[in-house]
Amino acid sequence: MHATHYLIVGAGMTGDMAAKGIRDHDSDGPITLVGAEPHPPYKRPPLTKGLWKGEDEAGVWRTPAEGVDGRVGRRIVGLDLEARRATDDQGETYAWEKLLLATGARPRELPDAEGVIPFRTLDDYRHLRGLATPGARIVVIGGGFVGSELAAALHDAGCRVTMVFPEPGISARVFPAALSEFVTAYYGERGVGVLAGETVERVAGGVVRTGSGGELEADGVVAGLGVVPRTELAEAAGLPVDDGIVVDEYGRVGGRDDVFAAGDVARFPVPLLGTRMRIEHEDHANTHGRTVGANMAGAGLRYDHLPFFYSDLFDLGYEAVGEVDPRLGTVERWDEPNRKGVVAFVDGERRPRGFLLWNVWDRVDAARALIAAGEPVGKGLFV
Repeated sequence: MHATHYLIVGAGMTGDMAAKGIRDHDSDGPITLVGAEPHPPYKRPPLTKGLWKGEDEAGVWRTPAEGVDGRVGRRIVGLDLEARRATDDQGETYAWEKLLLATGARPRELPDAEGVIPFRTLDDYRHLRGLATPGARIVVIGGGFVGSELAAALHDAGCRVTMVFPEPGISARVFPAALSEFVTAYYGERGVGVLAGETVERVAGGVVRTGSGGELEADGVVAGLGVVPRTELAEAAGLPVDDGIVVDEYGRVGGRDDVFAAGDVARFPVPLLGTRMRIEHEDHANTHGRTVGANMAGAGLRYDHLPFFYSDLFDLGYEAVGEVDPRLGTVERWDEPNRKGVVAFVDGERRPRGFLLWNVWDRVDAARALIAAGEPVGKGLFV
């Protein structure tokens, strides 16, 4: 049996930052980090961003916290909360005093889809990169965050790219309709084939068959269809789960002082918005991970941070913070239509719930301040 004070299940960005949060308050308590991937913690954003622009793969590796016992290529498969024991898929048992579930999320996969890369990991990037030779025909299934970034990256790598997704436009679940329409047309102008409002029926033998009966021959097929939180361990242990492991403002689960969850897998309270959210982006992984790790070591810090996310789409780009949902009302100010501007997502009283900062940079804190103020916004009141 392996005995440790802090057991972190999940060796991604969140788990890595949790270990650093622990070390901020406990310089020598034993920390064990167990991860299913065969790699130590690494940065995920470069997989769809910088690595496609020539950045060295060596730059993805994160410097671990001092004195962490990292065990990669192992998956925790069982928890006994009362005995404070965990078991991995190689039969080893871990005794712990404090437990963090940073199990992240797994990519959604299509049924009847042979040879599709469900893009999520460094190994997925390496696989796709090997297929992305100049002139290669690559089909990207999905038009959201990952799909839109991959399509641009693959096009710039010299591939012939076709996107297939059921929504009416690229990132239609995030962008206002007119902006989504503009971005979709812009991708077409750049040379990306865009099949919006289309589904995939089957992938086999290098052929993608669409719901309308069309066929696309492909040298590679990659899917960016969103993710599903890995809650199986928590569910089996009887912990509260609701599209993620439900945590309080300190990251504690089920009212316990010895079990925590953080990052992609956690559904956490958002005081500024009066709701709960589950967020799958880098800023939340880092900030939530570090805060919850500190709380495992007794820091008692409330997590009241409102995370942001960002994306690069050819020469377009944005930062977004808060509740970014086109089903809300919007108030928009464009300095240059569809090229530079700010979109506020507002409630029925025009109070901001979130902001999309389109080619507008370094204004996330100002946007957070407007959300916190809770005052109605007008076109002259933007960040």
